[in-house]
Amino acid sequence: MSSKVAGAVGFNRAAEAVPPHVWFGVSATFHYLGPSFAILLFPAVGVLGVAWFRIASAALVFASFTRPWRTIRQADGRTRLFLVGLGVCLAVMNTSFYLALDKLPMSLVAAMEFVGTIGVALFGLRTKRNVLALVLAVVGVFILIDAKWASDPLGLFWATINAALFVGYIVLGHKASERGAGGGVEQLGAAMAIALIILMPIGFVEAARAFGSITLIAAGIGVGISSSVIPYVCDQIAMSRLPRASFALLLALLPATATIIAAIVLAQIPTLRDLIGVALVMVGIAVHRPAR
Repeated sequence: MSSKVAGAVGFNRAAEAVPPHVWFGVSATFHYLGPSFAILLFPAVGVLGVAWFRIASAALVFASFTRPWRTIRQADGRTRLFLVGLGVCLAVMNTSFYLALDKLPMSLVAAMEFVGTIGVALFGLRTKRNVLALVLAVVGVFILIDAKWASDPLGLFWATINAALFVGYIVLGHKASERGAGGGVEQLGAAMAIALIILMPIGFVEAARAFGSITLIAAGIGVGISSSVIPYVCDQIAMSRLPRASFALLLALLPATATIIAAIVLAQIPTLRDLIGVALVMVGIAVHRPAR
């Protein structure tokens, strides 16, 4: 049995052995814990440099057990197009996410990610329930934005790009998980390698500033593992076991996770107004019903 096949079997067994809600819980924790560490690196490495470290380290870790070159070589034309699409999504989404975090609180960026998700659900399943969900989420985001329309328009622009691509990640991630946890992780590894190729000419120059420091290199690798390897693998395992509606309901926890982690790691203490905004977004996510 090849290492690639053994790895796929191992992920499938892990998916069966541990409840999917546990895998989602791990993903929810690292989904914003890794980026919070990345923010601390921005002054030393630069935003684009940290984004490059995230993608590069994740791509190398995935390559060690998914063999992306084989996945791409053995794929048919349609699958290769899918992998390129997922790779572009990961590269641009992660970069815009960091550019937004450089200017905006993490709780706001996290909340904005889900407006698009609910909007897609409303487009696919036009119900009063989804209309209510979208209204709640939009009102919550407006409360969180407060006066940032004028003070941080560039940050809001990048947060909007990230939110749009987060929808793409959820849709494409579910598509990859249809092959099971192992097959989904293999496709994710191939897409991450493509993302590295895309991001190489953009972030490498800034990242090179850290090459003289072992500490900064280790920190950059740690950001990649905690931001893109652990949560994305856990997402694939959870998606392979959970219906899309159940996974969408669990996503309601992420704005709260982002707020708590930002308060602990970054000292971004939320105000009562912020908490109300986050609560409205969470209720909106919980209420909405995704299309099948």
